[in-house]
Amino acid sequence: MQYISTRGSAPVLDFRGATLAGLATDGGLYLPAEWPQLSPELLESLATASYAETAFTVMKPYVQGSLTDAELKSLIADAYGDFGHAAVTPLVQLDHRQWLLELFHGPTLAFKDVALQFLGGLFGHFLGAKDRLTIVGATSGDTGSAAIEAVAGRPGITIFMLHPAGRVSDVQRRQMTTVNAPNVHNIAVDGSFDDCQKLVKTLFNDAAFRTEYQLSAVNSINWARLLAQIVYYVHAGVRLGAPGRAASWSVPTGNFGDVFAGYCAHRMGLPIHKLLVATNVNDILARALSAGDYSVGKVTPTATPSMDIQISSNFERLLFDLYGRDGAALAAAMQGFEQTGTLKLSDAQRAEAAKIFLASRVNEAGMMQALAWANSECGQLIDPHTGVGLAAARARAEDCEGPIVTLATAHPAKFPDAVERATGIRPGLPRRVGHLFDREERYEHLPASEAALKAHIRARA
Repeated sequence: MQYISTRGSAPVLDFRGATLAGLATDGGLYLPAEWPQLSPELLESLATASYAETAFTVMKPYVQGSLTDAELKSLIADAYGDFGHAAVTPLVQLDHRQWLLELFHGPTLAFKDVALQFLGGLFGHFLGAKDRLTIVGATSGDTGSAAIEAVAGRPGITIFMLHPAGRVSDVQRRQMTTVNAPNVHNIAVDGSFDDCQKLVKTLFNDAAFRTEYQLSAVNSINWARLLAQIVYYVHAGVRLGAPGRAASWSVPTGNFGDVFAGYCAHRMGLPIHKLLVATNVNDILARALSAGDYSVGKVTPTATPSMDIQISSNFERLLFDLYGRDGAALAAAMQGFEQTGTLKLSDAQRAEAAKIFLASRVNEAGMMQALAWANSECGQLIDPHTGVGLAAARARAEDCEGPIVTLATAHPAKFPDAVERATGIRPGLPRRVGHLFDREERYEHLPASEAALKAHIRARA
C-alpha cells in the first residue's frame, strides 16, 4: 500500500513512512493511493468477530509491506487488551432508532484512546534501538492525554503536547499534566486550539527543524490514527445489519478526523446512509457542507471544548476527493485559504459531499436538552460532546435511514459540571482513574509564539 499527499508533491511513502512522517513535506496530509474493499461476504463474516479480529481484517491491506500478519495482530492485542469493557466499543440502544457507540473505555476515557493506543505501539515497533522521535501535538482536550498515555516512558520518544490555556476541562488537563514521565512535556499556550494547531504545523513546515528533531505527529493529521478509527464503524455496522442494512452515524465534530474515518469505511464498502457532522456554535464545518462556506470565524469557548475549532485540518482529506484527487489544484486552494481564511465549495463539490454527509449546528441549549433526555428517558449519562451528536441525531432523524448511531466520544465524568447542570447528577470518575486529583501537575506556560516553542523544544528534546 502506498500513501500520497493531498497536495500532490511530497514523496509517496509506505505505511511505515507515512506513520512516522505524520504531515507530508508539502504541507498536505497522507491518504492511501486506493481504497481496499470490504465485500458483502467479508462483512458478513465479521458478524460474530471480536473487535481484535475486525481490526485485523480492516487494517491488514493498509499495512502491507510494513507489518507482517503476526506483528499486526500483536499490536492490536496490546492496544485493546486493557480497555475497561470486553467489547472495546460497545453499542447501547436508547430507543427504537437511536443508539450510542461508546468509545470511552480506554485508559483516558475518550475515543482518542482507540487510535492512540495503537499508534503508540506502532511508534515503538517502527523505531530502531538508536532511532529518536520528537512528537509535537496540539490538543483541544482529549488527544493530548490519550497520546501521552500511549507513549509515556517509551524509549526513543519525547512528546511535547500543546493545549489552549484555560480552555480544557480540569479532568482533561490533569490527565495530561499529572503523568510523571521524563519524556512528557506539557505546554499551556495563550490562545485557542487553532493557535496551538497553527504552531504545530509551522514547526512541521520548517524542513530544517523537522529533520533536526525528527518530528512526528499524533494528531489526526497522522493517517494511522484514522485507520484505527475506521474499525469501530465496521465493527458496529455489521452488528446493526451490514451488509444488508445501512446505518446512519452522528459524529460530534471539531477537527473532522472521527467523521472522516466513517467516510473511509464508506469508501471501503460499508453500507452507510448518512454521516451527520454535528458541530457546536463553532460551525465552520456545518457552514461548509450546508452552504459551501469554509470561512474562519472567531472561536467561541463552550462547554464542549474539544469542538471549539475553526480550522479543521482533516477536512483537507475530504477536499482532496472533492477536487478529483488533483493535488496541485487543492494545494492552490489551501494556499488561498491559509492566506485569506476563506474557501468556497462549488455547487458540484457541495452536491458530491451531500451524497453521504449531512451537517447540523447545535447550540448550548440543544446540547443540554439532549443530556437531560438521555438521562430521564434512557437512563444514560452522556458527556456534552456526545450531547451535541445526539441532539443532531434526533433533530435530523427524518433525513436519515436505518439505525442512527451517535458516537459517544468521552466519559461523562470528564465534564462533570456540564453534566450536573443538565441532569442534576454529578458523574464520578471510574475507579481506575479516580486518583487523578491527588497527583501533582507539571506543565509550562508559553505565548503563542513559534520562537518560544522552538526554544522550549531545543532545551528539552
